[in-house]
Formats: sequence, structure tokens, C-alpha cells
Amino acid sequence: MSKKSRTKSSKTPSGSSTAKKKTLATRPSTPAKSAKTPRTPASKSIGTLAKPGSHRAESKQLNSSKSAPPPAKAKSGLAEGQKAPAFRLPRDGGDVVTLADYAGQKLVLFFYPRADTPGCTREAIDFTRLAGAFAAAGTAVLGVSADPLKAQEKFRDKHSLGIPLLSDETHQMLEAYGAWGEKSMYGKSFLGILRTTILVGADGRLARIWRNVRVDGHADEVLEAARSL
Repeated sequence: MSKKSRTKSSKTPSGSSTAKKKTLATRPSTPAKSAKTPRTPASKSIGTLAKPGSHRAESKQLNSSKSAPPPAKAKSGLAEGQKAPAFRLPRDGGDVVTLADYAGQKLVLFFYPRADTPGCTREAIDFTRLAGAFAAAGTAVLGVSADPLKAQEKFRDKHSLGIPLLSDETHQMLEAYGAWGEKSMYGKSFLGILRTTILVGADGRLARIWRNVRVDGHADEVLEAARSL
């Protein structure tokens, strides 16, 4: 064997040991990468958890704003001098009443929030007390609320009311005459009947409109207005 071949053969084992050293040197890099691997999802998971938290905070604000929206006010657009809106409603006793039934005569429509409550009771009693005077002035009087007929009849019998009581459970007439809208009580807003009185002239037009009526002395004031027409 020549000296050159011996030199090559002696380099071969040393080369293999060098390869082994390189292999061993590369092994620690593998766990280093694996150590970094858990960090990435950990940081992502924190970000993922933070987002739902912010969404929940926003949704609560939106929900709170949507849960109690301000009620819309009724818009009738009625004004004195305009033609009275037609209506057709059941009354206590089971009959049906229409605006056409009172053509050619004056008509008072008083809208009250609820049968047999203190203010509504005083108002209905006052109009009953003056029923004869209204008739002498050529004026009919009708009470209107959203109470069902049974409640209206109970109200009539309990206080011996002599005024026909109409039931508008669908609020169609109430809205047409602007007697349905936003009210407030104990800091809360809601939709309900606005105490309103309308005086319709013999020509079928609105002669007087009273909004936010105060019960005491109101029936007498309406009677004077009816006499002046």
C-alpha cells in the first residue's frame, strides 16, 4: 500500500467522527425549537381570550341601549278646524257607535286612561252630572278608553254613569285623535292614553282640543265651550 492510500484511509475514520460530532451538535437545536413552539399558541390564546371579553363588554352596552328604547310619540297631526276622523267602536251594552251617528250635532269625546281609577272616575262623574246641560246645548258626550267592554260596564254600574263608554282596545281611534302617546311615571317612560278632550262642531270639524287635561273643573269648561258654538 502506498503512503498516499494510507493517508486517505486514516482520514476516513477521522471524517466519520467529525460527522458524528456535527450530528450531536445539531441535536440540541431540536428541543430549542420545540421549546419555542408552545410559546406561540400561548400568546395566541391570550389574544383570543381578550377579544371575546371586549365583545362582551360592547354587547352589554348595546343591549342596555336597546333594552329600553325611548317610546315613540303618537303623531296625529290634528288641529282645530280640521275634519274629525271617522270611528266605529263598541260601547257599553254591546251597541256600536260611529261618528256618523252624531252628524249635524255637537259632540264631546273625552279620552281617559283607565276605568275606575281616581282621576278617570271624577271626570266621568262630572260629565254625567252635566249630561242634561250638554243635551240642552245640543251636544252629545262619549267617553273613550282602551278598557274592554266588561270593564267599562263594571265602571258604569259602580258609579251610575250616564255617559256612553266606548272601548278602543286596538288604539285606532286613540291614535287618530292624538290621545295615544308617550307617558312617564316614577322615572319610566311608556306608551299609554293621554287624557284628552275633543269638541266636534255640528259641521263635523274639530272646534276645540284639550291636551293633558286636569280633571277638576274640566267638564264645566267643556260645557261652556259647547254652549258658545
